[in-house]
Amino acid sequence: MRVGVLHTVPGLAVVFHDLLRSRLPDLDIVHVVDPALLADTVAAGEVTDPVRAGVAGHLEALTRAGAQAVLVTCSSIGEAAEDAAASAGIRLTRVDAAMAHLAVTRAQAAGTAHGRPGRIAVLATLSATLGPTRRIVERFAPETGAVTVTASVVAGAADARTAGDAAGHDALIAAALRATDADVIVLAQASMAPAAGDDPRVLTSPASGATAFLDELGTTP
Repeated sequence: MRVGVLHTVPGLAVVFHDLLRSRLPDLDIVHVVDPALLADTVAAGEVTDPVRAGVAGHLEALTRAGAQAVLVTCSSIGEAAEDAAASAGIRLTRVDAAMAHLAVTRAQAAGTAHGRPGRIAVLATLSATLGPTRRIVERFAPETGAVTVTASVVAGAADARTAGDAAGHDALIAAALRATDADVIVLAQASMAPAAGDDPRVLTSPASGATAFLDELGTTP
């Protein structure tokens, strides 16, 4: 089976290739990496029409290349990818969907145990990612108010990463995790995963997203 994976962060291509191949060694994977999609989104503060057109073009190209389904590893363009896939009839998985569903499940359980609403905190390093990730978490949340969702940007982390300071990027995220009072903490971007540490409240998207993608294909061993 051939599948496509669309990235906006070049380093994630290797991460997801290894994750998918570790579960299904014979999987035929076509990676598309387009950093401009994320750069343009960050510059505008939102997904623009040219970015939407770019996402749609990549999905169409992957389909023409024989991909039977596509995994999108960038949360910032997740909604645009869903819209484009629906229009083109392409099977698509957002990397953050499984994480969002699990976050709600865990938060509800924690809230019930303490007799209050469950609390989910979404952290991102880019403001453009907050809206899409918060909305996908809220999509899975019940309308009864059993879960509350807050979202915030880790100040300085994106600048550190842009400057090539991976250690500084991770340290700022780790400090933000320690300062966050929530039952579940969602790291909105796959690139934040290395900073998760061993905090049991923290959810990241790479492993869960890769597994969900294969599950939806019906190919998980």
